[in-house]
Amino acid sequence: MKVDKELSKGSHEIIILKMLSRKDMYGYQLIQEMEMLTDGVFSMSQGSLYPLLHLLEKRKLIDSYEKMCEGRKRRYYRLTNEGKAALLVKEKEWDKFTKAVRRVLEGPAYEV
Repeated sequence: MKVDKELSKGSHEIIILKMLSRKDMYGYQLIQEMEMLTDGVFSMSQGSLYPLLHLLEKRKLIDSYEKMCEGRKRRYYRLTNEGKAALLVKEKEWDKFTKAVRRVLEGPAYEV
């Protein structure tokens, strides 16, 4: 089932931060693992991912370094201490948001 892109708006940042909290990754690896972990519900093109990574770097939530992998130099991204703190805040916000939506969806039906 395809999910409306408006529903996923704003979710990519928390997903990227969470994935980088588990391990350092390079860009294409982030794209592949995001799709795999979400059964394709969340996917990003390189044209969407890299501007977001640069923004997160500018905000000092992540940083990057180069490393040889499979015979080629790749740019890996990792979470900073500021990113770890931001992720905790975002996870609390996400939990509050999803609980509120769940209460509405599972709440009593109203007669019109």
